[in-house]
Amino acid sequence: MYAIVETGGKQYKVQEGDVITVEKLSVADGEKVVFDKVLAAGEGAEIKVGKPYIEGCTVDATAVESGKGPKVIIFKYKAKKDYRKKQGHRQPYTTVRIDALNI
Repeated sequence: MYAIVETGGKQYKVQEGDVITVEKLSVADGEKVVFDKVLAAGEGAEIKVGKPYIEGCTVDATAVESGKGPKVIIFKYKAKKDYRKKQGHRQPYTTVRIDALNI
């Protein structure tokens, strides 16, 4: 059985026991997280599809850790104009473990 949940503007296909990395959530490590924006859930021919979300369907998860991703370097320059700008960015994330699908 699987579900498709929406969080942080992205969609994830999850099953029980999966560990996924999502956009940063405002929860501490070890806290419970409930995803209520479930777009589709089921298995095979018995799949439910929401309009846009399934009523009363949730996915329970536990926050494993929070952190920052690898550094991405943004370098801008203009040829022959002596303009250079170097900037770095590390995207924050939260890793969650899927505990239960409540369909």
